[in-house]
Amino acid sequence: MDGKGDWRLYFGVRKHRLLIVFTIVLIVHGGNIFAQYLALPPRPANAPDGDEFVQRVGGLDMTGRDRETAAEFLAGNTPEFLRKFCPVSVTNVADGVTNVATFFAAPDYLAIGTDTNYFLAHISPGTAQHIADQLDCTLPTRKIVDAIYAAAQVKLVPSPIPPSAAMTTVPVFAQHNQIVWAQRMALTNLYPLGALVAGHQKDVVISARLTSAPNKVAIYGWHQTNGVPIQPLYLGHVWWWVDYSQCIRLVSRTLLVNGQKKSVAEVLADPKLCGLISDEGVITNARYPTNFVMPPVITEKINLPWPKGFSVNNDFGEWTGEIETFDGVRIFINAPPPNSFAPDKPVQLIFYSLPNGNSIEETIGKKLSPGDDWHFDIQHIGAQTRWLRQALTNRTLVVVYLEAATKSWPLWRKTHPDSRIAEILDSVRAIFPTNHTQIVLASHSGGGSLVFGYLNAVNVIPAYVRRIAFLDSDYAYDSKLHAEKITNWLAASNENRLCVLAYQDYLGLYNGKPFVSQAGGTWGRSHAMLSDLAAQFPFTSQTNSGLETYSSTNGQIEFLLKENPDHKILHTVQVERNGFIEALLSGTAREGQGYEYLGERAYTNWIGPAVSDAK
Repeated sequence: MDGKGDWRLYFGVRKHRLLIVFTIVLIVHGGNIFAQYLALPPRPANAPDGDEFVQRVGGLDMTGRDRETAAEFLAGNTPEFLRKFCPVSVTNVADGVTNVATFFAAPDYLAIGTDTNYFLAHISPGTAQHIADQLDCTLPTRKIVDAIYAAAQVKLVPSPIPPSAAMTTVPVFAQHNQIVWAQRMALTNLYPLGALVAGHQKDVVISARLTSAPNKVAIYGWHQTNGVPIQPLYLGHVWWWVDYSQCIRLVSRTLLVNGQKKSVAEVLADPKLCGLISDEGVITNARYPTNFVMPPVITEKINLPWPKGFSVNNDFGEWTGEIETFDGVRIFINAPPPNSFAPDKPVQLIFYSLPNGNSIEETIGKKLSPGDDWHFDIQHIGAQTRWLRQALTNRTLVVVYLEAATKSWPLWRKTHPDSRIAEILDSVRAIFPTNHTQIVLASHSGGGSLVFGYLNAVNVIPAYVRRIAFLDSDYAYDSKLHAEKITNWLAASNENRLCVLAYQDYLGLYNGKPFVSQAGGTWGRSHAMLSDLAAQFPFTSQTNSGLETYSSTNGQIEFLLKENPDHKILHTVQVERNGFIEALLSGTAREGQGYEYLGERAYTNWIGPAVSDAK
């Protein structure tokens, strides 16, 4: 299916309607000046105004908001003043020749509603590109944004809202829209609607830098009254990022250059002319892919390729994609190929929160080469996942690596609410069919702080959480906060499982000195959790080669606690020696088959190259 076919299905718009309605009409005035109009259909009489549209989309996720915005706009539900574009003149000198051009830009940002009640829409770049394609338009470059601001009759003062977790939600969109609305309405006597206005939003732009960052969105602008933008050109956000401060300015794909009609793409590709509308030189990728519409959704059919935001690892056929949140959380998703997903196989979505001081790449692991950092050889979650995929063929394993800014979840939580953790996990979960997905919360070392933050954020551990695994990571366990929630979750279903791996860390010595207390390390916290659970669940225990094993009678719960008479530091050894495999298989019929916890690596043949080398 081609890109246009995808969009016809997405919006339910018939092909003949696209051909008839979604064009740009060029009207010649005096031979050389073009007045350009969006030839959208008339606004439907029953279409929602701006306030009503906010109410309609307020409860939708980003995908739903994009769908509604594009459908309304392309059906003609936009202010009348926004339909006529404004001419903006620019010049440049190349090889001693002065070139003169006029491009045509929308007088304001894409909006839904009427002249008296409109809402500046906030949509992803893929949806914006789709709309632009249907209307023979483009998104601006950085230089075009600067030229629009310079030419604008109305220069509004930027009105930032303090950043928060809510800055990507409709209520904050609406709040900022009201601020901008008041600014604009105060000037309508001097400058009626339809005058070119700028300064009140950042722009989603096209940029030469997108060639090396195809899974990002480029944002620029929000000019202050001195002409300096608050936002320099920025590509730090993932491709679907949308917050209250960014909007979409449509620019006609056709412009006049030295009296001749040319396309924006044609000018950007010409080394002598590109300087008219680009300060980055030649730009060849003058658009966003339209299959960047939304985060990748795995449908029940599971027969379509993943979006371009994901890339394939040719060694193992894995698909990977990366997301970065505004508050410093780096998310790396590793999945098998799309054809591994099937309606009869549940998706086991494993959230793996990283240990303190380790990057995602180090946590995944790789084959070591001379000079490589030793951190790449102490966890190998990537290789252990591949081993698990060939052992667990009745489910589809997807691992979501979670790395906090400063590489420390305990530090991150000091400046962010625990509710934000639940929001992040829920957003990633929404990528996959929610009625087909089981959640695993797994962590190593300080990564356990994320898990306990999540437990703090929810009143009841959701039923879709099927396994919690602490790989020497339960430092933050608190009987008062967590015992009842974990107990109730385990009692709710025999399918819910808990695995705790720890060692006698208070006996470990670093430079000849202990580094944790008997009560505060994972040995002490694990025994506290075990004691709390034993009040409701009967346990059997045994000790073999210094490994204390405590198991509930139905196999739901396992504590594997390694004694440490030699005063070693076994913190990462527990993970490296098949710990992740054990954490996923404990209490199942597959436990101990083909591997031994704390034995030799079972996954050696599954160790691959570095993540960056595999793309």
